[in-house]
Amino acid sequence: MEGIVERGVKEVDYLAEERAGAQFHVHSMKIFLAGGQHEYEVSTRIANLVANDPVFAKEDRARMSRKELYKNSLKKAGHAWKIILEKGLTEEESMRMRAFIDEPNYTDLHWGMFITALKGQATEEQQHKWLRQAYKLAIIGCYAQTELGHGSNVQGLETTATFDPSTDEFVLNSPTLTSTKWWPGGLGKASTHALVYARLITDSQDYGVHAFIAQIRSLDDHIPLPNVTVGDIGVKFGNGGYNSMDNGLLRFDHVRIPRENMLMKLARVTEQGKYERSNKPRQLGYGAMVFIRQGIVAEASVYLSRAVTIAVRYSAVRRQFGGKDDKAEVQVIDYRTQQHRLFPLLATAYAYRIVGFWMKWLYADVTERLNNNDFSNLPEVHACTAGLKSITTSVTADGIEQCRKLCGGHGYLCASGLPELYAAYVPACTYEGDNTILLLQVARFLLKTLTQVASGTKPVGTAAYLGNVQHLTSVNCEVSQGKDWLNPSVLLEAFEARSARMAVGCAMHVAEAPDSELAFEELSPELVEAARAHCQLIVVSKFIEQAQKDIPGEGVKQQLEVLCNLYALSLLTTHSSDFLATGYLTGTQVFHAKDQQKALFSCVRPNAVALVDAFDHTDHYLGSALGRYDGDVYTHLYKDAWKDPLNESVVTEGYHEYLRPVLTQQLWGPTSKL
Repeated sequence: MEGIVERGVKEVDYLAEERAGAQFHVHSMKIFLAGGQHEYEVSTRIANLVANDPVFAKEDRARMSRKELYKNSLKKAGHAWKIILEKGLTEEESMRMRAFIDEPNYTDLHWGMFITALKGQATEEQQHKWLRQAYKLAIIGCYAQTELGHGSNVQGLETTATFDPSTDEFVLNSPTLTSTKWWPGGLGKASTHALVYARLITDSQDYGVHAFIAQIRSLDDHIPLPNVTVGDIGVKFGNGGYNSMDNGLLRFDHVRIPRENMLMKLARVTEQGKYERSNKPRQLGYGAMVFIRQGIVAEASVYLSRAVTIAVRYSAVRRQFGGKDDKAEVQVIDYRTQQHRLFPLLATAYAYRIVGFWMKWLYADVTERLNNNDFSNLPEVHACTAGLKSITTSVTADGIEQCRKLCGGHGYLCASGLPELYAAYVPACTYEGDNTILLLQVARFLLKTLTQVASGTKPVGTAAYLGNVQHLTSVNCEVSQGKDWLNPSVLLEAFEARSARMAVGCAMHVAEAPDSELAFEELSPELVEAARAHCQLIVVSKFIEQAQKDIPGEGVKQQLEVLCNLYALSLLTTHSSDFLATGYLTGTQVFHAKDQQKALFSCVRPNAVALVDAFDHTDHYLGSALGRYDGDVYTHLYKDAWKDPLNESVVTEGYHEYLRPVLTQQLWGPTSKL
């Protein structure tokens, strides 16, 4: 069967004509999107290292059983660690290698959460003890916070850590079924230690949730320790996807750990059982939070860019309808309905890459401020990082699914790479904070900021525009034609006015209510939308700021300007009801925005393939027959079909037992009337 394909194989770039029409220097855009020349070189080198190593092959992943998939992920993680040690890779190079392997496994949580938490919450002495082992992978750690009964409500966690002064130990216990630790990645089968979040009880008093290190498996034979119940929570959504990760469950039956296993950077318990807060500000823990969230936002851009790359390339290869008089059928990418759904996602992937760069700067700024005991901007930082985590992950998850639909029926095949990409990414909408709850946290910040503005306090950072709230709630848009929307200041004011007016409207309703908390709950859908508007403003403002800078490379700045305008206008037209309801825009001005959006589609079209090429994803990393760099889609779809186990035999298993009796009508006895 494969011979049919082999005879038709040609070394042809089916997208060469598309690339020849690019109006910008693609290599310069690659360097920009990588974050600079150094980052580009490191990324390219590590991506190729992974792509060329057969151990990291992943084309059969969706066909593996759960056991096969997990064992294979262990093999890849071990092989990666061997390469890291042999080549002496830096922390940056190692992190990129784990990303390009593109398979969730226990090391993600070990490096991303366990070690990060130790740095933020352990004393120097504790770090010296635990980090040395963790950095060598002599121990494998996970982050055991979420429970079967509680996730976002951390203060509702039920696991207890009761201090026993007679032995100088804490006793960890899971008193209820719902107190079972549930979901921690790496916990199910790999981790030897867990960073357990439990209610600290000493001298009969509950001091709330604190972190403790607990060994859960033997370092000799990996058997769970006495009175520790630990396992995997089961198969998750999608073929492959996140099923290579051993998300686990954990219960303690009065398990004793040394007092020193409590992370004591911010608080401690003495040998006598006295609870003491340290002289270090509790706000120091915010640094780790910002680090994790900036990583999540950066990852959103990567995942969305992968989906968009697949959809753009396939849309340029695929032709449907319109072929008359010996003319070729029309490329799907040339249909306006395809552009209307696809190009805004392309612009969004660029927008999230840029806001990810800004969040990297924000993390460095917060770290420096914390080291200088400057906590003045922490409420604003908490709000903007929570909100950006929420909107970027939600939009990315929805965007991946939209790209699957944009690829038609073939997008539903695992060979397209999109079903598994979606399954692997969608957990981001709930881990590290449920997205709706995070937006409600942003809403509380906005209401508090408006109260402070009324009393004369000047807001800072991403909330600074609220200091101009009187102007923003009284001025109306002056756009009179489509091109007016290409003015950055016009776009920025529109988003500032929308956000300010929505926040003020909510604040007035809450302030007028006799019970503010009840009013907040009743108004929560509107508050979520006000928070979303604020976060969209942040992304728009950072994109505008970046697009106005001088960027090396012919045509690069112009392309960023086009994508920036398209991103902003796509948000404006999608959420036009907000702009109309607040009275800032008229229906005619929204029409002008839609008209200009269509004009921008025409600007993007000749550059679309080159713009996704600039993300510089290898074919290995994309893992998609539809998104191949050479555009040779149909050859590889056909080849992939013959790899399926069902095609190992010409006559299927079960034919004689179940299918032949149906075909020969031997299922029924002589009395049957069928």
